[in-house]
Amino acid sequence: MKKTFYVVLLFLAALNLRPIITSVASMMGAIQSELGISALTASLLTTLPVLCMGLFAPAATTLSRRLGLERTLFLSLLLITLATALRGIDGSNITLLLVTAFAGGIGISIAGPLLSGFIKKYFPTSPGIVSIYSVSMTIGAALASGLTIPIYTQSHDNLSFALFSWAILGVVALIFWMATVRKKQPVAGKTERPRLPLGNKKAIQFTLFFGFMASMFYSLTAWISPIALRMGYSSQNAAMLLTLFTLIQVPVALLVPSFVNRTGKLNLWLVMFSVFELIGVGLLLLPVPMLPAVLFLGVGAGALFPLALMLPIVETHTAEEAGAWSAMSQMGGYIMGALGPLFLGWTFDLSGHLIAPVMTMLVIVLLMIGLQLSMAAGKKAKIATFANSPRLTKSGE
Repeated sequence: MKKTFYVVLLFLAALNLRPIITSVASMMGAIQSELGISALTASLLTTLPVLCMGLFAPAATTLSRRLGLERTLFLSLLLITLATALRGIDGSNITLLLVTAFAGGIGISIAGPLLSGFIKKYFPTSPGIVSIYSVSMTIGAALASGLTIPIYTQSHDNLSFALFSWAILGVVALIFWMATVRKKQPVAGKTERPRLPLGNKKAIQFTLFFGFMASMFYSLTAWISPIALRMGYSSQNAAMLLTLFTLIQVPVALLVPSFVNRTGKLNLWLVMFSVFELIGVGLLLLPVPMLPAVLFLGVGAGALFPLALMLPIVETHTAEEAGAWSAMSQMGGYIMGALGPLFLGWTFDLSGHLIAPVMTMLVIVLLMIGLQLSMAAGKKAKIATFANSPRLTKSGE
């Protein structure tokens, strides 16, 4: 029963890590029009939280050490919920939107790495629980990207209400997580503070991979709808393509960690799903419907994200170490990821054509594939369990 409750806690926490970003992404056209801002400024609404997720990730281990893992996660969820709720004051105020994007990003930066530690602590022999983490984030992203425009329309074009409404997910999560705050946590003994593995070659490779993966994910999240609009799709169809991009990731993120564990050929799967993204970006350059491109991109993104989450977890031995490795990969990775939509917005403003941001994404995918091939050439990657057993157990899938 306890395990089930912890799965629910993990699911609800992860569910809140993306709506503050994807709700804005789906409304990018309306926000630009209503606020009269450039594509570069609009891109900041998705870039700021991602940048914060990188800059403030190292603080997660420090806060967890001082306050406890569960209390720190509760406070991070509280910050995300408050930031989302504040958008109800005035969604047409660009300063308020940017401030809440910044605050929400800080909350996500703390929760992200610590959820890896949470998995390590409560599911030491079940690495497959990473799937719950990634799938829940994907569901949250899909809900926000797919329903924000209908909410906006039904509320008579009330931008504040459409963006504020996603705070309800945070309120539900906080109610459940309250039980962990009330529960007295054991006081940790004097242990060496986990340090970021800055000099570890494998950790650096994980960080670069996370960066390329995040750059693609957030660039696609921010730009699928604008690209569709430029190609002549209606705003509702453009939003549906973004929703499809996120929804297709759910079954992929759920199944891929299991497949990787059974085959053990991690690098092969990494390259294969990166090639899926390469095909998807290539299709955006051709005069064909966007649907096939979105499907390829969604499958690629849906597979690469849980693998990026899994790498630091399976490489470490304790919850603290897992948090430190995850903090490093997310620190560098999200900073790189933040540059993706920002640079795409800049190239589009500069050129006025879609080919510039699409070519930028093509370069990012090629760099990611090059890194994966380098990782494969250096040392064959293998999947290990948290408990160092030779194989993931079926119960952990």
